[in-house]
Amino acid sequence: MCGNNMSAPLPAIVPAARKATEQAAENVKALIDQEVKNGIPSNRIILGGFSQGGALSLYTALTTHQKLAGVIALSCWLPLRASFPQGPISGVNKDIAVLQCHGDCDPLVPVMFGSLTVEKLKTMINPANVTFKTYSGMMHSSSLEEMMDVKQFIDKHLPPID
Repeated sequence: MCGNNMSAPLPAIVPAARKATEQAAENVKALIDQEVKNGIPSNRIILGGFSQGGALSLYTALTTHQKLAGVIALSCWLPLRASFPQGPISGVNKDIAVLQCHGDCDPLVPVMFGSLTVEKLKTMINPANVTFKTYSGMMHSSSLEEMMDVKQFIDKHLPPID
């Protein structure tokens, strides 16, 4: 048992946080554009991160005009979730593959935030492409089991090029 506060609401976003999230996403989109200019097709790019990095990866994937291979979101949440539509998105990533992983004892980002994010994602993108994995006893960290799940996701969504 973790003693984690599982009833904590998703935090309200202040205007400065909204602007910072949007600016950070634009920075990531610029990096994607640069990789495309360097010859990497956008559909061979997976965004991923832990905590705030995972949150930014989710937000960026749902707001970019570049078709991506997937998102790996570890111990995170969907920022600015109220700004997204209540139903399916119509963008190029409406069928994007998402792997979201979370420790069930995370004291910083409660696993409930991950669960609520997955519920929201399944209304926005193809629910069959959203995978949520929890890890017993894991706090705000990673584990070998989680890293093996990440590797399997990458292998599946970025197969070798012949």
